[in-house]
Amino acid sequence: MTQQQFTRAGTRQWAGLGLLAMPTVLLGLDVTVLYLVAPSMAADLSPSATQLLWIMDAYGFLVAGFLVTMGTLGDRIGRRRLLKTGMIAFAAASVFAAFAPTAELLILARALLGVAGATLMPSTLSLISNMFPDARQRAVAIGVWATMFALGMAAGPIVGGSLVDSFWWGAPFLTAVPIALVVLAGARALLPEYAAPSTGRLDLISVGLSLAAILPVIYAVKRIASDGPGGPTLVCAMAGVLAGIVFVRRQRRLPDPLLDVTLFGNRAFTVALSVLLIGLVGVGGSMYLVTQYLQLVEGLTSFDAGLWMGPPALAMFTAAIGAPLVARRFRPGSVMGAALGASLAGYALLATAGLDDEIPVAVGFAFVYLGLGALAALGTDMVVGAVPAARSGSAASMSETVQELGIAVGVALLGSLTTAVYRTQVTVPEGLTPETSGPLTDSLNATVAITESLPPGTVKAAQQAFTSGLNIASLVAGVAIAAATALCLGMLRHVPTLGEAQNRDTDV
Repeated sequence: MTQQQFTRAGTRQWAGLGLLAMPTVLLGLDVTVLYLVAPSMAADLSPSATQLLWIMDAYGFLVAGFLVTMGTLGDRIGRRRLLKTGMIAFAAASVFAAFAPTAELLILARALLGVAGATLMPSTLSLISNMFPDARQRAVAIGVWATMFALGMAAGPIVGGSLVDSFWWGAPFLTAVPIALVVLAGARALLPEYAAPSTGRLDLISVGLSLAAILPVIYAVKRIASDGPGGPTLVCAMAGVLAGIVFVRRQRRLPDPLLDVTLFGNRAFTVALSVLLIGLVGVGGSMYLVTQYLQLVEGLTSFDAGLWMGPPALAMFTAAIGAPLVARRFRPGSVMGAALGASLAGYALLATAGLDDEIPVAVGFAFVYLGLGALAALGTDMVVGAVPAARSGSAASMSETVQELGIAVGVALLGSLTTAVYRTQVTVPEGLTPETSGPLTDSLNATVAITESLPPGTVKAAQQAFTSGLNIASLVAGVAIAAATALCLGMLRHVPTLGEAQNRDTDV
């Protein structure tokens, strides 16, 4: 009897994957649901512009900042324990957010949600690596995991719009409570516990350095998207880079580091992380621009725009499940390269879209998501599978951190490029007052808000200027994805097929 017969996952493990899918969907929902909540919430709490910005950004900042720490913490105290603790904290912070009476308290609640969310992402992924030691099954399970997050993001506008319309702006936050109860009830029966057999104390200095490295960089990237590359923003980014250098040097000296930087000596690990970063830059920026196009150019409601995101989510689901199956016979690097190559057709459609082209835009974004599905499934599997079981939490946190950074960079770079093109192409009609011309030259979102104050045809011309920005940004993203495709085909060709990896691991 081979080892494979002992290690293949059974009914309990697949049921456990279904349980892990619930917090993963919840995290995806939380990314997009606030875009529907914001108008109603703003009318109730009357936040200032700065407060509204922090309400939107506090969650993402804290998730990205604490991922590395929480991934390593799960390796030390137990991944199931961290998941259960994180679920309780996430549900409690969600209730706090739902009933927050002031903007300041809502910002605090969103920050607490970010810290709690950082416990859920790496613990779910590292638990999958424990539950599915078989290489082929693990790849499929990670594909399901990656798809659940994307489905949550796609469902966010639909769920949020329905709940806000039926109840009040805080209702979407309360979806965390029943999910938390189900996860807590089923965790002991369906999920294994795992902690690294020998670990030292958590190095708090390393925790502080990791936050000092990640948070300023994420902050700077987001501010570049909204305000441009000003002096204070660049100083903030440089401070983060310097903290990162100090962090890496400290990790090399510690006997039990917060992050094992020697993992970057593994070519599959490093290249897969790089491809994930590039891929998420393209997807993050495209998702941001496509949702704006559907609402501001095509005039769809947030709910209807969310429905248009359904086919792309289905494409990602198909690729995330199908890519690991194909990778049993073909090398994962080739499968990822082929999927990313196919996604170039999507970027081409976005680069040539015009007004009243919602169908080509939706189809184009479906191709983009198709590439992401294969990349998320196989790339994440490469990262997690390249490290020992005792370090899978740390590897999972690196994968998640890179993806969070990629989305932030994509929104910043492609969003800024689109805005720059918009401002150079938009035309200000004669006779407009500064109060009217200012919003017109600022952004399409501001222009649509003052439609009634503008001469006929002005908004359509502004929509055309935004679409031109979308075209150019998609072209730039396509060039980056072409480079990622070449990286997959050239640098990951040594990674064996999932069938070969399984046979190698199960020989007795």
